[in-house]
Amino acid sequence: MPTLGVNIDHIATLREARKAKEPDPIAAAILAEMGGADGIVVHLREDRRHIQDRDLRILREIIQTRLDLEMAATDEMVKIALAIRPEMVTLVPEKRQELTTEGGLDLLSIQNRLKPMIARLQEEEIIVSLFIEPSEEQIRAAKTLSADFIEIHTGQYANGQRRERKEACSRIIHAVQLASQLGISVNAGHGLDYENVAAIAEIPGIEELNIGHSIIARAVLVGIASAVQEMKLRMRPV
Repeated sequence: MPTLGVNIDHIATLREARKAKEPDPIAAAILAEMGGADGIVVHLREDRRHIQDRDLRILREIIQTRLDLEMAATDEMVKIALAIRPEMVTLVPEKRQELTTEGGLDLLSIQNRLKPMIARLQEEEIIVSLFIEPSEEQIRAAKTLSADFIEIHTGQYANGQRRERKEACSRIIHAVQLASQLGISVNAGHGLDYENVAAIAEIPGIEELNIGHSIIARAVLVGIASAVQEMKLRMRPV
């Protein structure tokens, strides 16, 4: 069974909608850990639409599990990561106009820019993960870049119809197998919810699932700790 990283971005999204003090993502992180979260995930976007720099600094001080900082591959974000020192950095693509991350990095087109950034983060003992599609060329590029982890984008699986979902699941399985053969550790996430998570959770070799929206949406009704507990139950093998 993989571990669970809980993304709390949307707590901050709700706060920023009114530019208010609440709900507090720091409190959400604490409650998520109380519910069994194995890690806390936040995306510090360049436009600061939800998580703010102050949130990140306080999270680094408060949380008891581990911090995974999702971020664009920019000099500004690398500087912030080196100052905050999360356990893991996950490099993701980022567009100002998107509602959420829409796909994986195209490592082939940016590998010259990524290589020194990855090396600099690893020099400070920060684990580096690359958010990519489950394709052989992207996985091999991640190996060339000496990434510690990849995070497989599960959006096509999560959003597909029955046949599309089956095909997407097969691609994820093959991707995990290839990454394992190459010595790259694997996380997965995007679009996973209480109904579709089980098939991904049972794939051997996936170390962690990173889930945000569905947990926070459920938490509106039952509370964050309970929502996390329910997700972990759905991830358990039958």
